[in-house]
Amino acid sequence: MNPVGILMKLPAILLAITVHEYAHGRAALSLGDPTARINGRLTLNPLSHLDVMGFICLVLAGFGWAKPVPVNPYYFRNPRQGMMVSSVAGPLANLATAVVCGLLLRGLDGGGLVAELLALGLFYNVALALFNLLPVHPLDGSHVLKGLLPSQMALLLSRYDRGLMYGLFGVILLDSLFHTRIISYLLMGPTVEIFRLIGGREGVYALVRALGG
Repeated sequence: MNPVGILMKLPAILLAITVHEYAHGRAALSLGDPTARINGRLTLNPLSHLDVMGFICLVLAGFGWAKPVPVNPYYFRNPRQGMMVSSVAGPLANLATAVVCGLLLRGLDGGGLVAELLALGLFYNVALALFNLLPVHPLDGSHVLKGLLPSQMALLLSRYDRGLMYGLFGVILLDSLFHTRIISYLLMGPTVEIFRLIGGREGVYALVRALGG
């Protein structure tokens, strides 16, 4: 694997996971839950959100994880709705960051290293947002779906959380070891389309250069 390519990805991945986890904690705090702040996680310091093994897997295999920001739903006036809001805050923050990267990218006159870094930032923020919106436990999309469903249906879905989690890990393992590309088939198309919409032609060219294409 190209060491330069790995180094190019690091700032983009760190940006994406930091924004994502910080947004969870900030949204939870706004709803009355101080757990993230008490645990020192309400910060934009990437080291506070870094899970070493998850980060290595994300860089090398394309799938990984950060250290989840702790959220205590018992602080919320409506725990189910509070979990939905605090969960969706992460992907929304990633999409907002992607838009900022896209605007900066479009404003550049020409290419260069900065354009490539912005393109990678745009790509990883969109990819992380869409992946986390999958309605499978323990991803954010699971909490969003439960917040939208009637309470009885949400409770019924919760009974399958462990099985769905193992199924997700199994799919990720198959993708990593045997290159089945199951998740890529689901998410790559929407990720590329959103990337093009935000980053435009400049973004596509910069991303291709950054990935060595």
